Amino acid sequence: MSDEQVGTKPSVRRILMSEEAIYGLILVSGMIVVSYDLTGTSLSALVTVVVTLIVFFAAHVYSGTLARLAETDGKARLPESLRGAVYHSLGMLLVSLAPIAVLLLGVTRAVDDDVAVWFALIIDAVALGILGWLAVAKWTRHFWLRLGSALLTAAFGGVIILLKAFIHH
Repeated sequence: MSDEQVGTKPSVRRILMSEEAIYGLILVSGMIVVSYDLTGTSLSALVTVVVTLIVFFAAHVYSGTLARLAETDGKARLPESLRGAVYHSLGMLLVSLAPIAVLLLGVTRAVDDDVAVWFALIIDAVALGILGWLAVAKWTRHFWLRLGSALLTAAFGGVIILLKAFIHH
C-alpha cells in the first residue's frame, strides 16, 4: 500500500530508496560529464545539473499527477494527486544535494574545478552503491546479494565516470 493510500507522508528513507533517487544520481552524473566537458567549469556543470534536475523533477511530478488521476478514473482530486507525485519524485532532488554542494566548492574556488567535478562523480557512484546495498538489505540478509546489488548499482555511476575519463583524455 502506498503512502498516499494510507494518508501518510513518506519517510526520508523511503524517498531516498526510490527509483527516482537512483535515476536522479545517474542523471546528475551524466549532466556533470557533458556540461563540464563542453566548458570546463564547475559553474557550467552546476547550472546544467540544477536546471536539468528542475525540468526532470517537474516532468516527473506532472506525469505522476496525470497517472494518479488516470488510474482512479478521475476520482482522485488534483491536490492529492499532485502531492503524491511530488513525494514520489522527491528522491531525485534530495540525492542531488551532495554532488551539487561539491560543485559549489568548485564554483567558489574552495577547490579546483577538476577536483570538484571528479569528487561529485565519485560521490554519485558511492551513493548509488549505498542505495543498491540498502535496497537489497530490505529483503535479504545475504551479504553477497547485498554486495552484488551495491556493485551493480554503483556501476551505473562507474560507467559515467569511465565516459568522463575517455571524453576528457
